[in-house]
Amino acid sequence: MLLRPVRDREDDAQAVRFVADAALLAPPSACAPPPGHAPLPAEAVRRPHHPRHLARTDPGGCWLAEDAAGRPVGVVLSARREGTWGLSLLAVLPEARGRGVGGALLKRTLEYGRGCLRGIALVPPHPVAARVCRRAGLELHPATRLTGRVSTASLPAPDGAVAEGGPGDRDLMDSVDRRLRGGARGPDHEELPRHARLLVTDDFAGSGYCYLSARSGGPEGPEVRVELLGATSRRLATRLLTAALGAAGEGRRVRIEGLTAEQQWALDVGLAAGLEPDTAGWVGLRGMRPPSPYVPSAAFP
Repeated sequence: MLLRPVRDREDDAQAVRFVADAALLAPPSACAPPPGHAPLPAEAVRRPHHPRHLARTDPGGCWLAEDAAGRPVGVVLSARREGTWGLSLLAVLPEARGRGVGGALLKRTLEYGRGCLRGIALVPPHPVAARVCRRAGLELHPATRLTGRVSTASLPAPDGAVAEGGPGDRDLMDSVDRRLRGGARGPDHEELPRHARLLVTDDFAGSGYCYLSARSGGPEGPEVRVELLGATSRRLATRLLTAALGAAGEGRRVRIEGLTAEQQWALDVGLAAGLEPDTAGWVGLRGMRPPSPYVPSAAFP
């Protein structure tokens, strides 16, 4: 087995997607995740732009494992942002599991994040993922997700102005990130707006931002996802999420992942909009309490 850095190239991005897809679509077994759950999946990392972005910004945190024939059999993607380490993906082909591939990849990403006081990952609901994150020193906080079709008629109007965001809001978002997760995302806020809609709010009481992305969805069709949300108060977070669900539109399918017990404000907004809650995995944290008010991203936790 050979470990090498993921490169900012199309063929490496496709190799990442190959491994992630194989892990996602693997048949269930006693030691493998069921269909739809890779060991540490993030749908966004299956898109070519995400691994290429992290290969540029964090080559030391992104690794491919290849067999003797040069075929990719495992991948890990992670990032460091001002002392906060984030784990985006750790996946191994079903036929390569049990051979130390995952352990070797995990060791590399933990070495990359060794100097970071804080760590975070969005963890899917499977024992394999739980074991991986506990080995990485993360505390597991049970999470809820909200899904369903939005009823805009039952949503109140936002209690203040919410505007379309842009490059000029970078300092605002970095400030919110430092307050919530101990480190600004920096270059991630250059990448995310290329693929997701950005909403921001800013007034005398504080500020916040929210990304919305359109996904192909599953058998029930396309959906809008709250990709990431952070604010300096629950009131502003409620305003942003209310505006985001209104922007999604009447009857559109929406998904919101990674809500810890601290995000009751988000449950209130989602339930008012007709979304349904269920339990879904964990938010893994190291050296920090669950950020709030906050909705994490699987690809950019």
